[in-house]
Amino acid sequence: MFNKMKILKIITLMFITVAIVIVLSYEKIITSVLLPQYIDWAYEVDRKGQEIGVSLDKKELLLAAEIGIVHPEKVRIVYVNEVPFPYENFALKVFGEGVGIVGEGIINNAQVFGYSIYARKDFELNRTRLAHELVHVLQIERASLDIVVSQHFSDMSKYEYDKAPLEMEAFEANKKYSENW
Repeated sequence: MFNKMKILKIITLMFITVAIVIVLSYEKIITSVLLPQYIDWAYEVDRKGQEIGVSLDKKELLLAAEIGIVHPEKVRIVYVNEVPFPYENFALKVFGEGVGIVGEGIINNAQVFGYSIYARKDFELNRTRLAHELVHVLQIERASLDIVVSQHFSDMSKYEYDKAPLEMEAFEANKKYSENW
């Protein structure tokens, strides 16, 4: 009986130690393992979007240029039934659910991957909404896809969606470009 209690205490202590190590190193796991996987996937999504997406029309090109995009001619819009996410990667799925970008009740209407804007077919990408997404293109153009993805995931874990700095900048475009074409 004494040995069983001792073994149980040792196993419990080991479990608690492992849990503490995981909790304390979660940021390292995210930045060294999960983010690189997501970023590689996002580059591939952008590459595909560049192949299959629709170029901006004249008024959309003018809007992109006014927002400050250096290469508006590179922007493509890809209309999809569902905005892509690497659901097949279990760790990324759990991470996405943890920061609130995917999961039960969350509908992603549009998302930018480099110069590719993926938008749901049933989501009207009007001037206001397109301006919002074009700001995200601008953010990536100013920095890089790697930097923006890393900042976005960090922001989403620290703030609510509406208070994340990259989103707040894009929401300003919603206000500035609120009138119709």
